[in-house]
Amino acid sequence: MSRGVDWRQARDAAARAAPTARPELVGLADALGRVLAEDVRTPIQLPHYASSAMDGWAVAGTPPWRIVDRPEPGPGEAVAIVTGGLVPAGAEAILRAEAGRVDGDALEPVGETGRRDVAEHRHIRPAGTEAEAGDTLLAAGALLTPPRVALIAATGADAIVVRWRPRVALVLTGDEVVEAGVPAPGFVRDSFRVAVPAILGGLGADVVAIHRVGDDTEATFAALTADAVDLVVTTGGTGGSHADQVRRAVERLGAEFVVPSVAMRPGGPTFLARGADRLVLGLPGNPLAALLGLLAIGGPLLEAWTGRDPGTATVTVSERLEGRAGTTRLVPVTVDDGVATPTPHAGSAMLRGIAEADVVVVVPESGVATGGVAEALRLPWPS
Repeated sequence: MSRGVDWRQARDAAARAAPTARPELVGLADALGRVLAEDVRTPIQLPHYASSAMDGWAVAGTPPWRIVDRPEPGPGEAVAIVTGGLVPAGAEAILRAEAGRVDGDALEPVGETGRRDVAEHRHIRPAGTEAEAGDTLLAAGALLTPPRVALIAATGADAIVVRWRPRVALVLTGDEVVEAGVPAPGFVRDSFRVAVPAILGGLGADVVAIHRVGDDTEATFAALTADAVDLVVTTGGTGGSHADQVRRAVERLGAEFVVPSVAMRPGGPTFLARGADRLVLGLPGNPLAALLGLLAIGGPLLEAWTGRDPGTATVTVSERLEGRAGTTRLVPVTVDDGVATPTPHAGSAMLRGIAEADVVVVVPESGVATGGVAEALRLPWPS
């Protein structure tokens, strides 16, 4: 196998391989974490009526007022009101409850607070103070956070048009992998069944099927084609040796290798292939190499596909990071006050380094000097 496609070129190719995302309509309860497919414009004013900012009384005219039990006060009258209540026609101010004194049905303001409530026409929220009808509240491409979903609900919407989340099948390969308990010598515990679907979810995709197959080309091919999905992600079997059957299964699928491998370490055997009706992202079998391949190539693919943009950051490195000729190194680091320190235990088969990391530093072949600024990949999970 050649040294692979330049890291940045491979990421660009992965982004270009993403199909045009189709929109779908989802209820607001299912919209959290999705990406808007079109602008959100409010059909109504926000708020859509003049409302009270306080519990108290809506008053008209000058004090003292007579408290009345009808919807609208006339001059010299007051009606009780609660926070968020419709301000009745004719009301000129809201006298907050703690700033009024009631004697029978008579109400008067108390102290400087009460007098200013009335004189300054306080605590009425006019209609349209947040938005006028037709205003754009959120632009297409916005990630739907809880406050944004709440804002959409305030417009009266029950559903929203979002970008499609790709449906993914995960194919886990390897005769040596066990799924439970302590593995015997010569065997390894599965590291991917929980972690990879969670990372794919953080990148905006939904894993809908998981298959476990041995080192067998026929079984791997069957798993690649078993489900109606947009993307198949495989682990293991990408290195090109006699035991690495995934590439052979992908070739049998008739897929084109968009990224045959990547000039990066760890994770160089990562590939991306395009079939007639699905993409295949092949990740190496070593745990760290697989996770970094998923971030490096799966990241831009799914960002372009779904509209999510975790993007990159910059950090200052605490020590020199050596480069490697013709290769991009990916180094898990912890970050304290913007200064990045490499984590120990960051070999391609290790997980401790990435488990402790805050970001992954991208080290070009020229390296990064002590105190230098480096690009870093954000991690799609809480650090």
